[in-house]
This record gives sequence, structure tokens and C-alpha cells, in this order.
Amino acid sequence: MARVQGIKQIAQNRKAFHDYFVLERYEAGIELFGTEVKSIRAGTVNLKDSFCTVKDGELFARGLHISPYEKGNIFNRDPMRPKRLLMHKREINRLNARVMQDGVALIPLSLYFKDGRVKLELGLCKGKKLYDKRASASERDAKREMDRAMKQRGE
Repeated sequence: MARVQGIKQIAQNRKAFHDYFVLERYEAGIELFGTEVKSIRAGTVNLKDSFCTVKDGELFARGLHISPYEKGNIFNRDPMRPKRLLMHKREINRLNARVMQDGVALIPLSLYFKDGRVKLELGLCKGKKLYDKRASASERDAKREMDRAMKQRGE
């Protein structure tokens, strides 16, 4: 049986890019059950307000909402249960040390299929202040105006 190659984006956490500066990005596998994978294939995932914690040397994604599969019955799991993330022990320990020391947070940025397996992109993030959000909004508006002006000149 041939495996599906490539990356297929499922969901993205846009709120994370608004609320945080992303310092580093990591890729982690995620431990799921069959009906959860089917629900993800249907696209019923919400990454908003999710975060990651380390407990007893294991990494968990909390607040990650995977809606129950419509055609599933007793095998459906709790949509808000903590999902265990799969990374090397050394990486988990390094991330935990950074979170404890620097005052940064581990935030899920996106969920995607990579070679037929579900992967979660984590970001080591530092929170934005209100003035940082205003500055990024003004930069975005200025860029939009410049693009609009360039497009009008090109026509």
C-alpha cells in the first residue's frame, strides 16, 4: 500500500500570531485515537486558546478541541481531553527548562498531515503587550497601503 507523501495543512492558530512573538518552532507527533483522526480528516479541529504543559516528563496539549466524529458511537473520546505529544525526552526537558526559566509559553501553531501522520507545530512564544499589537497592526496596514499603491502604478 503506497503512503501519501507531502504536507497537508489542517488547522492554524491565527490568534497565537496575534497574541505572541514566536521565538522558535518545533514539530511533534500527537497521540490520537481512530475516531479523532477521522474527525481531523473532516477538518473539525480548533486550536484557539490551546497551550502545552509538561507533566512528569511528558508533553501534553491542553485546550485542543477535536469535535466528536459524527459517525462514531461509543468510541468517541472527550473533545477537550489532554492529548499527549510525542517528542524526544531530551527535547521535552530542554523546552521545559526554557518555559520555567524565561517566562515563555508553548503554544500549538498549526496541525497538519505529514506523510499520512498527524503532526503538531509548537511555538516557543513570548507574549505581546498591547503596544506591540498596535505596532504590528500599523505595520500590516502600511504594507497593505504600499501594495495597493504598487498595484495601481503597475496597471
